[in-house]
Amino acid sequence: MTVRDTENRKELTLRGLILGVIITVVFTAANVFFGLKAGLTFATSIPAAVISMALLRGFKDSTIQENNVVQTIASAAGTLSSIIFVLPGMIMIGWWADFPFWTSFAICALGGVLGVMYSIPLRRALVTNSDLPYPEGLACAEVLKVGSGDDADASSVEEGRAGLLAVLWGSIASAAFAVVVATQVFASDFVRYFRVNDKGAVSGFDFSLSFALFAIGHLVGLSVGIAMLVGAIIGWGWGVPHFSMLGDLSQSMGDLANATWSHKVRFVGAGAIGVSAIWTLAKLVKPVITGLTSAMAAAKVRKAGEAHTLPRTERDIPIGIVGLVTLACFVPIAWLLGYFANTAGLGAHIGVLAIGGVAFVVLMGFFVSTVCGYMAGLIGSSNSPLSGVGIIVVIAAALLLVAFVKPYVGPEEGKALVAFALFVTAVVFTVAAIANNNLQDLKTGQLVDATPWRQQVALVVGVVAGAAVIPPVLDLINKAYGFVGVAGAGAHALPAPQAGLISALAQGVITGNIDWSLIQIGVGIGVAIIVVDEILARTTKHARIPPLAVGLGIYLPTVSTLMVVVGSVVGWYFDRRADRSARPESTKQLGVLLASGLIVGESIIGVVIAAIVAFADKLGFTNLQAPLALVGADFGEKAQWLGGIVFALIVFFMYRWVARMAHRIGK
Repeated sequence: MTVRDTENRKELTLRGLILGVIITVVFTAANVFFGLKAGLTFATSIPAAVISMALLRGFKDSTIQENNVVQTIASAAGTLSSIIFVLPGMIMIGWWADFPFWTSFAICALGGVLGVMYSIPLRRALVTNSDLPYPEGLACAEVLKVGSGDDADASSVEEGRAGLLAVLWGSIASAAFAVVVATQVFASDFVRYFRVNDKGAVSGFDFSLSFALFAIGHLVGLSVGIAMLVGAIIGWGWGVPHFSMLGDLSQSMGDLANATWSHKVRFVGAGAIGVSAIWTLAKLVKPVITGLTSAMAAAKVRKAGEAHTLPRTERDIPIGIVGLVTLACFVPIAWLLGYFANTAGLGAHIGVLAIGGVAFVVLMGFFVSTVCGYMAGLIGSSNSPLSGVGIIVVIAAALLLVAFVKPYVGPEEGKALVAFALFVTAVVFTVAAIANNNLQDLKTGQLVDATPWRQQVALVVGVVAGAAVIPPVLDLINKAYGFVGVAGAGAHALPAPQAGLISALAQGVITGNIDWSLIQIGVGIGVAIIVVDEILARTTKHARIPPLAVGLGIYLPTVSTLMVVVGSVVGWYFDRRADRSARPESTKQLGVLLASGLIVGESIIGVVIAAIVAFADKLGFTNLQAPLALVGADFGEKAQWLGGIVFALIVFFMYRWVARMAHRIGK
């Protein structure tokens, strides 16, 4: 292929933009729902790439670069949706009753675009002139190379079709099961509470029949699954029984257990999450500094001998445009912060809050962009401890407010300061999330000979599309279910664990109304787990117990953790069986795509059902809490057995099907 042919290959096309936006809308909605439910989001690049390849193959002039643009746009779903780790905190502290669209959209869009702009100057240092592995970017590039464009052989075409089928039927299976669960013919979970001793201690478990949770277990792997089980055992095997003896023993076992977990054990988990996230970041400080220093030195050497013209694969958005867009973002951010401060009753300090807030976003935003970009290259964007970044940012914001604003306001304005701290953190967190993803995408682009500036434009498109989806989905879910710990939230309230932790820390620093002794216990547990993990790292090859996952296991309710454990074990077993097959890598990849489909199907139906619940009265349903129910409460035990048996059968046959499909590829 000539240089001219390479220059003229289709890349940033209208059809690619439309397809990328459609996938982004679907995956963003799914990620928001699932992230609030499980405290985890799933990477969307590979499923998006597979869908793109299957759909664009009908066009003779489709290229690997065009497919790469589609997955770049869609990858915003797995990153921008991370705002759910902060924004629901505004509901949890009682500041917002819902998610105002334009304010929430502005936070996501401005922070996201700023994240793209910040990461552009880092591309050469951290991607082109770096030996960072970028595991997810490499994996996505390999998928694109196998099945994209005119370089694909018959076997890779068949593999791409098989991948699309895995995503499609996984989505259908999990969506269908979720619909039947909504009719209450299948139970959604197994719940049991019991006495632990004769002193009144109680415990229990809530085992969710959720394909999305099962699939996320497959994706995160055995080590994380076992670590979450350890956390659940600490939380419900020790924490709930221990603290329940100090509670209201006249309550029912279920009420006492859940109240104990909500008011006591969650804060122990918060301490464990906090120290684990900070430890993970601390371990990366040295490689981040070393890597940046050497990469920038290499960039200077390269620039000194560089010609005046750059090849297509080295052309970023011009730095002048980057600077103008960055400055253009700061103006509405300043207005947004000033408007928020004024409406929050802090109008007397609007200058300090607006100017100081923008300065905080500028400096902290670039810092977290650099750190998150390097972490993504080192361990992958899905594994980067974004919650640790959120913890550091909200504590820094809260401390600055305590030092420079709190002495000059009345005690009744403390809640407004907490809300402002969360508001600023949300903007910076969005910057961090997008930077965490953007460099991973640019690495994929480098490996498939993409044009950087086109990818950067594509990511901006994805950011805006995702920002438009997130507020209404958040609002819908809040109306239908609510969040754990919020007054009036129903029995199906979603945990939103990171948002709960970050809002609790903001309140603790500013108003001092948190039980720090529980946080300290969690810190002690986290330190112990860190020590155990480091010992395992030095004495064994594969056995690890990620401290952050243990903290999540303590913090999350068992309805969000136990099925993840099951999924991690089944996924591990599937991969071991795949290693003995004729096509081990293809089989494993189809397993990943099946898991992605299981998540997407249930999550999208979850959003649809949330809409039905939220507007049940307007739609004419009489049962407002379970509008689709076909059976009564007396069917409960039968529903549990029916749901459990059907769930297990679907898992067995779906995994067996994808294994056989992988075996038939190329024959």
